[in-house]
Amino acid sequence: MSVTSATSRPSPDDLLVLLAVGRTGRYVSAAEELGINHTTISRRIAALEQALGGRVLIRGASGWELTDLGREALTAAEAIESAVRSLTSDTPALEGVVRMSATDGFSAYVAAPAIAAVQRRHPKLSVEIVTATRLASLQRSRSDIEVVVGKPQLRRARAIELGDYTLGLYASQDYLARHPVPVSVEELSRHPLVYFIDSMLQVDDLDLAPTFAPAMRESISSTNVFVHVEATRASAGLGLLPCFMADRHADLTRVLPEISVRLTYWLVARPETLRRPEVAAIVEALREQVDTHRDMLMGS
Repeated sequence: MSVTSATSRPSPDDLLVLLAVGRTGRYVSAAEELGINHTTISRRIAALEQALGGRVLIRGASGWELTDLGREALTAAEAIESAVRSLTSDTPALEGVVRMSATDGFSAYVAAPAIAAVQRRHPKLSVEIVTATRLASLQRSRSDIEVVVGKPQLRRARAIELGDYTLGLYASQDYLARHPVPVSVEELSRHPLVYFIDSMLQVDDLDLAPTFAPAMRESISSTNVFVHVEATRASAGLGLLPCFMADRHADLTRVLPEISVRLTYWLVARPETLRRPEVAAIVEALREQVDTHRDMLMGS
């Protein structure tokens, strides 16, 4: 059903409530953003659905999803939001909260400096970064943006390829002083590996990474890549590390440079979320940061 065939004129306030729920997928999050309670959110959505003559939201596996009518109404809500913003300033500043999920290393060395530059230009903009190494799933999270490893397969979401990065094998100088330097893949079986916890790894691309040396025994494993780096520096074994993280440490040396695992960062967001000016600004900043530091990410 189209908005144009509505039984009555929808309230602009109700449309803005739909905008908040559509972006977060949760009544509670929308209530926090708008400064109203959960019951008011429910009542406003019910009033909007009555005005439009149909459902604008349906319950998904772990949140609210827009119906076709809801997406049409959301476009009208975005126009209202844009018009209100244009009245408040000659040069509208970005404001609000953008929630982002990304891997540990990307969050620290790519996202943080890129977002800080945007925030300096727009002090009212706040960005929350949750670190996680997992498959993309905007339905189950509160994130506006997710950065994941490997191309995601999601419905009703847009996947943007950010760029590649490389993993290499590293050892500390102290470790190499006490152990023979491996000169072939076959010799890796004599060395312990520092990497992710195999049973808890959710990302296929990362799970395939150590197949070059299946005989390597595990040393210290963790869900956090910063633990990998520090365990390698502490001589726990050979670490399979992102080059852009390991190369920052003078006490780490890359061994067997021919072992190079190339992976890709992807950004995932809902189309309606990407239309938010503050989200679009963060996405553009991330893309520029990845492009600027491509050599660093590739370990060149």
